[in-house]
Amino acid sequence: MSITGTQLLSKVIDSGSISALTQFGVRPKHLATEAEKGALRFINKYAADNGGAAPSYATFVAECPDITYIPGVTDSFEYLARQLKEEYGKRDLAEFMSSEEFAQRFEDEDLEKFGDRLTQRIVSYKMDIETGVRTLVDISQMGDAFLEEFRSRKAGTSFRIWRSKFATINEQIGGYFSGNTYAWYARSGRGKSVLVMEDGAIEAAFQGATVLVWALEMSEFEWMARAYSSISARISETVERIDGVDYTVGFDNRAMLMGKLDAAYERGLESFCEMLPEILPGRIVLRAADSAGFLSRSLAQLEADINEVGADVVVVDPIYLMDYEANTSRVAGGDVAATSVKLKRLAGQTKTVIHVVTQAEEDASEKNEDGTRELKPPKRAELKKSKAILEDAANVFGIDTLAKEGRGVIELGKGRNGGEDTRVEIVYLPNWGVVQEIDARAEAAQFADVSGF
Repeated sequence: MSITGTQLLSKVIDSGSISALTQFGVRPKHLATEAEKGALRFINKYAADNGGAAPSYATFVAECPDITYIPGVTDSFEYLARQLKEEYGKRDLAEFMSSEEFAQRFEDEDLEKFGDRLTQRIVSYKMDIETGVRTLVDISQMGDAFLEEFRSRKAGTSFRIWRSKFATINEQIGGYFSGNTYAWYARSGRGKSVLVMEDGAIEAAFQGATVLVWALEMSEFEWMARAYSSISARISETVERIDGVDYTVGFDNRAMLMGKLDAAYERGLESFCEMLPEILPGRIVLRAADSAGFLSRSLAQLEADINEVGADVVVVDPIYLMDYEANTSRVAGGDVAATSVKLKRLAGQTKTVIHVVTQAEEDASEKNEDGTRELKPPKRAELKKSKAILEDAANVFGIDTLAKEGRGVIELGKGRNGGEDTRVEIVYLPNWGVVQEIDARAEAAQFADVSGF
């Protein structure tokens, strides 16, 4: 039998304080025997009555005769607490798997629900082990550690910045920082999925990132058709005149969806697919609405997928089709809030960039009397059902597009590192894979020598 519990209790007595028990979150359930649990309860009660002090050796052995005191334990409290919690997790899981409850749930529940239950239980052990185990940081004593992390970030080994496709976003916020979440929102049908595909997935993959995409509204073929149109536009030599302007374009997305590319373009598509591993420096791993075996959309499953593929960047489109965390707060929107908080935590733990897509409230007054409307990205107050995302994201991006006019706008609605209220004007022709920032400087230069400008 392990003596970790006895070692920890003995070290607490030697230290004269229960601060380590509080710091590392040690509770009676973590101890293996009833005698050890009783001893911990006695120590806690004694401390509550004596200003946080631990009982003396003499008092401890007198009150807890079933515990064999071990003098001079040199292992750290952090090590002992971690070992204790790991032993508890294994012990508790083994008991559960041999219980009648386990057998009954295995019999009654479908595999997806049963698997989620087991996964959540294991995740809870992991969180328990990590909670409180890290020591507090005195910044005056951490200069060397800070410099080590600075050099690691400089070398790109512990921290990554993935650049945006849009120059203005890079200028304003510096790109997308690992460990952060970024939220994209718009009214229905205004290009949320296109923009996050372009900037969150494809652009990062061209920089060498491994990107995990959860496309919860689209089929695999639909998402890939859009992506192939965009990727091909980046390497294309095909020029199309659209509304009087020449653009270098990719494959016609609608034609691919309908299976109606002409023979020449079809041959081009075949060549493109063969060359794609060489074209794309990184990887895009896709799980879509119709992906085989994609039954669980929980945070536990997302974490498992991130670890499996070694993701650098993650796209969740949209967040409101995930399996939300339980609403333990019992307040409206509590399930979304809990999910958003844990997504942020997951980004930090996995050192990934996580882009999430959500929806804004519809605005019945946005159209003019003639049925037309102007570009008007939604404001932060219009985030639909998921306002918690606003607080948790490093930046939020409001989107609006006028597809028939081939233009759109991205507005930075919140910027932890600056950029708030910045507008990015874009060319928006997603059917041809053309989504790019309008170069205002270049446009102005066209008129530099014209009288009156």
